[in-house]
Amino acid sequence: MGLGNKGLLIVLSGPAGAGKDAVLGELRKRELGIKQSISMTTRAMRVGEVDGVDYFFTDAQTFEKYIEEDYFLEYVKYNNNYYGTPKRKIQEMLEEGVDVFLKIEVEGAGNVRKTFPEAISIFIVPPSIDVLKERLRGRGTEDEESFNNRIAIARDELSRAKEYNYVVINDELSACADDVCAIISAEHSRYEKMEAFLNNM
Repeated sequence: MGLGNKGLLIVLSGPAGAGKDAVLGELRKRELGIKQSISMTTRAMRVGEVDGVDYFFTDAQTFEKYIEEDYFLEYVKYNNNYYGTPKRKIQEMLEEGVDVFLKIEVEGAGNVRKTFPEAISIFIVPPSIDVLKERLRGRGTEDEESFNNRIAIARDELSRAKEYNYVVINDELSACADDVCAIISAEHSRYEKMEAFLNNM
């Protein structure tokens, strides 16, 4: 965390199976004072997920009502489901100097960069497409059509990694989390983040 500065808004993206949730779980274990924004979605809840912890789960009609009310920082329709980022809580945490992670899809990340250009964007990738396929198969949640659709989407997302500030390979989880921590530390050390501190000296 910076010295009295606003927190960082950190966008975390990557294809399904890249391990975004695992990376965020590892970061939470380290008690760095980082918060994750909880997205809202219309997709079905998976086994082990908790409403209000993993996502805010809702229906399409309610989600579309929130869109009309300008409730979201960004939202997308991905794989036939809505995903959106409620904005008020994020703004409050950033003002308090808290670093906030947004785990969002590539299209949503692009929308965030347009409205919040100072956001730091990190793209998590698996070590290979074969590993990605193994991870998706291991979930046991995809039928063949859904699996093939996920892979097609993943290939498109990988082609857009160039839009991000950083790309981190998630081969070994702890090492991947170390790399993300290093990025956060470096961003807090940028001159523009330290300018007020230096001026006060």
